[in-house]
Amino acid sequence: MEINWLGQSYFRIKGKQVTVLTDPFLAENGNTLNRVTANVICLSYANPAADAAIEKISPEPYIIRGPGEYEVSNVLVIGVPSYQDENKGSIRGKNTIYALEFEELSICHLGRLGHLLNDEQIEMIGNVDILFLPVGGNITINAALAAKLVRSMEPKIVIPMHYKTPGTNLELDPVDKFLSEIGAQGITAQPKFNITKNNLPQATQVILLDNPS
Repeated sequence: MEINWLGQSYFRIKGKQVTVLTDPFLAENGNTLNRVTANVICLSYANPAADAAIEKISPEPYIIRGPGEYEVSNVLVIGVPSYQDENKGSIRGKNTIYALEFEELSICHLGRLGHLLNDEQIEMIGNVDILFLPVGGNITINAALAAKLVRSMEPKIVIPMHYKTPGTNLELDPVDKFLSEIGAQGITAQPKFNITKNNLPQATQVILLDNPS
């Protein structure tokens, strides 16, 4: 499996036969972010930018827009209801967490999560091999809460997302705050990440992917 970060909570998860996208959007400069293919798209929150991006994605993908259980192209997807803030969505709206079973790997994408998870949500997600984790604060959980989630969920791989990069105008904290909280400073970002069930680490490992801008 190959994982590419395309900005904020937008990832391409490419297996041998199936490609999954999360929270796509169009790049302003029209670069390769706008030329992707996918079989399945998972949308964490209502976002007009995602709808514009989907129009350019081929072949016609299966689109998942909220909680529920789905099985598409041999990928099992469970959408877990959550919120973008600590007031049950009254400030920024609803969010869907996606737990995917894909090529023998358990993947969890937290979307624009704005609160800690309760026991019921953690149980619905189940064991996590790869966790896509927002860490930038302000419009998602911050670095401290993200570190708490890592300790409660105990994933094998953590891939931070939704943090300040040169290519975004969003008010977000840099990833360094999270790396300090989790004790993982000095990590070098890489352009993509390849993983299989057989080479998962024994202890939690943080993977930084290159800024797509």
